[in-house]
Amino acid sequence: MINRLCIIGVGLIGGSLALALRRSGHVKQVIGHSRDAAHLQKALELGVIDAYELDPCKAVAGADVVVLAVPLGAIATVCELIKPALDPAVVLTDVGSAKQSVVNDVARIFGHVPPRFVPGHPIAGTEKSRVEAAFSELYDGRRVILTPLADTDVQALARVREMWQSAGAIVEEMDVAHHDLVLAATSHLPHMLAFGLVDSLARMNDHDEIFRYAAGGFRDFTRIASGDPVMWRDICLANPEALLEMMARYENDLHDIKHAITAADGDSLLEIFTRAKQARDKFVK
Repeated sequence: MINRLCIIGVGLIGGSLALALRRSGHVKQVIGHSRDAAHLQKALELGVIDAYELDPCKAVAGADVVVLAVPLGAIATVCELIKPALDPAVVLTDVGSAKQSVVNDVARIFGHVPPRFVPGHPIAGTEKSRVEAAFSELYDGRRVILTPLADTDVQALARVREMWQSAGAIVEEMDVAHHDLVLAATSHLPHMLAFGLVDSLARMNDHDEIFRYAAGGFRDFTRIASGDPVMWRDICLANPEALLEMMARYENDLHDIKHAITAADGDSLLEIFTRAKQARDKFVK
């Protein structure tokens, strides 16, 4: 049971965590913090949080678990603000999509990585980002990856694991660098493709007509381009090496498709498309 949970950044991810823990009875009190009083008031009205504080130090005071649910670019600033008020016994965790940058920021602000800091990343979300989009079932059956370090406190790790399991998630552990490479391939790269395609088409002279006749496939493929631009900017800047590696690999494979079309090589196209279909069908099943 978490007696006092502080969520810094009460949006889709943080808000859904609060609602999921309420549903399971795993939390007694949820305190929210952000820079926007109106946003926090909405979270209070929706029953996502019990109270809120605009002062970050007051928000974390007395908390036994603090969740950093802010964009990656804000992690260092938030840690700097809450550092003076954090109890040594508090469990600190985050939800960032790139882990090495978070670990680096925490180490820089605290002078080391506190043993009771547990890096985490829920593999869940929608294209919406505000607290109004939060719902208690977001994490049901979804994976949460924890990336503990060599000196991570085992009790803190167990507590964060239990928190996410109580929210309905399947919890796994992974090395920080491996996490960033896997997520660059499976999440960050797809978002770059969606953002890039929509932006490219939007800048065409006849873009109104193009979007007017876009079918369901276009809608499905580009749904994630409605994601929070600030969050995805920060992810690109936080995980550049792994993302650029995946982008280079995809560029090479796209070149192969382009070459096959140029050469009217139907056999190569059929081979690529068949291989892709089989892999996609297996993944869906």
